[in-house]
Amino acid sequence: MGYAQLVIGPAGSGKSTYCSSLYQHCETVGRSIHIVNLDPAAENFDYPVAMDIRELISLEDVMEELGLGPNGGLLYCMEHLEANLDDWLTEELDNYLDDDYLVFDCPGQIELFSHVPVLRNFVEHLKSKNFNVCVVYLLDSQFITDVTKFISGCMASLSAMIQLELPHVNLLSKMDLVTNKREIEKFLNPESRVLLSELNQRMAPQFAKLNKSLSELVDEYSMVSFIPLDLRKKSSIRYVLGQIDNCIQFGEDADVKVKDFDPEDGDE
Repeated sequence: MGYAQLVIGPAGSGKSTYCSSLYQHCETVGRSIHIVNLDPAAENFDYPVAMDIRELISLEDVMEELGLGPNGGLLYCMEHLEANLDDWLTEELDNYLDDDYLVFDCPGQIELFSHVPVLRNFVEHLKSKNFNVCVVYLLDSQFITDVTKFISGCMASLSAMIQLELPHVNLLSKMDLVTNKREIEKFLNPESRVLLSELNQRMAPQFAKLNKSLSELVDEYSMVSFIPLDLRKKSSIRYVLGQIDNCIQFGEDADVKVKDFDPEDGDE
């Protein structure tokens, strides 16, 4: 059984920084993980790249040869990856053991995890190769500054959850850059009544029913919740990794370690 994280989120949300910090943390504690680059536009890495989509196709080549722009070129690259799952990806995965842990650093094109089926088919291929997969969705904590942006972030995350149908861990990244953490904390465990009140203050009256439905969705069903991630703190990285490991059942099949002991001398 292999294990995998699919790291997604909007452009600039800190996905590559998260992957780099996760690699450094695991290297420090003596744990083996492999980071895979799935962004055909990436140039520089702060981590060793185990697999690289640019060996298959790169955005620069596509833009030059086909005359496409950055967005269209990136979608073309990902569709090319989808067409080569049985060849390129399978061959690359064969280089790893059954119990290896892979982290896929994905591009920030929101279409890829909202309605385009590329990542969904990618995930299905990983599952067919006996991988347990978890989505790690990153959202910039500085984006969550008011209730409308919070609801927008929740809906984007929910869209990815519906599209990919996988265990989901949502992270508020860049917490070290937040100057007023109290503004963030109220959205970590939001109350429906408070959300609805703030939404109604900001939105026109005709959106009242929609606001009520959105606030109830976030509150009553707990479908979307965020974990703050501060990469300066080892405890924060450790906690997030523990949540992800729990989602993909990492280590649950490990042998139980029993400490040997000498029986006490007794009367025979």
